[in-house]
Amino acid sequence: MTREEVYGTLNEVFRDVFDDASIEVEDSTTSEDIEDWDSLEHINLIAAVEQEFGMKFSMGQVVTMKNVGEMVDIILSQIAD
Repeated sequence: MTREEVYGTLNEVFRDVFDDASIEVEDSTTSEDIEDWDSLEHINLIAAVEQEFGMKFSMGQVVTMKNVGEMVDIILSQIAD
């Protein structure tokens, strides 16, 4: 899976979780950029991403993610294993 394919899938997950068809995530996207992205929605988002990609983030990975780019890096490293 390429980085672009991961972004395509993530855009759909973000749009579904936040119920906003206009969302387009990129490397620098953070919770500050999406209006409803609070701590509860973060949990829902992580669960939805894990389900979509058939993987699990470790707690360490979740707490150190600073932006969507870091999330993509982790997803790519996990699905490449």
